[in-house]
Amino acid sequence: MRHILIIGIGAGNPEHVTIQAINALNKADVLFIPTKGAKKTELAEVRREICARYVTRSESHTVEFSVPVRQTEGRSYSGSVDDWHGSIAAIYEALLLTDLAEGQTGAFLVWGDPMLYDSTIRIVERVKARGRVAFDFEVVPGITSLQALCASHRIPLNLVGKPVEITTGRRLVESFPDKSETAVVMLDGEQAFEKIDDPDAIIYWGAYLGTPDEIVISGRLADVKEEILKVRAEARQRIGWIMDIYLLRKGADFDD
Repeated sequence: MRHILIIGIGAGNPEHVTIQAINALNKADVLFIPTKGAKKTELAEVRREICARYVTRSESHTVEFSVPVRQTEGRSYSGSVDDWHGSIAAIYEALLLTDLAEGQTGAFLVWGDPMLYDSTIRIVERVKARGRVAFDFEVVPGITSLQALCASHRIPLNLVGKPVEITTGRRLVESFPDKSETAVVMLDGEQAFEKIDDPDAIIYWGAYLGTPDEIVISGRLADVKEEILKVRAEARQRIGWIMDIYLLRKGADFDD
């Protein structure tokens, strides 16, 4: 039977890779590296650097594959994601059948942590359910962009004794600040923080965390909102893509 490793490799800094992840990488016969087009070559380069830096097993090799772009026009969000996952599952299935022999171990290098706002586990489960290729798999956790954000801003994630909500830009206005005093926003293509009109809201924003291009801005949302929008747009224009995350907070420790 084939064996699959789903390995979290951190938020962009090769030094985010854990010892557990390094050991897992060195168990793999084949290391699968996704490419996401010319504009995101840096993402593949980080994976290549991680393999070059940490993989010492001479008999292993890398296989690169293209990831299709999610089609959104005329589709619901859930429908477009479901179709996209199906397309990627077909690619994974072909990789396992053609590039991974029976009894071998393959590794997928996943940005951040495979358990937080990443769908590699779901896609691998979909391949398994198809029944065309038999395999088992295990998951190795990684450092998330959320951890990197809090570390760069030197803040704790939570207020004392209070919960944290992790959400998307599409859902932010449903919860912050009325239901959640601390909201972490991932996958926000529309800068949903613009819609938050609360004079007491504080934002901790970061882009390209863990990479040489890292940018962090924090402050009262009303004061830094325009700066974030400007810096974000300039960075996206300069680099060709943007990967950012932010934490919104209202209140303080011990203010019940």
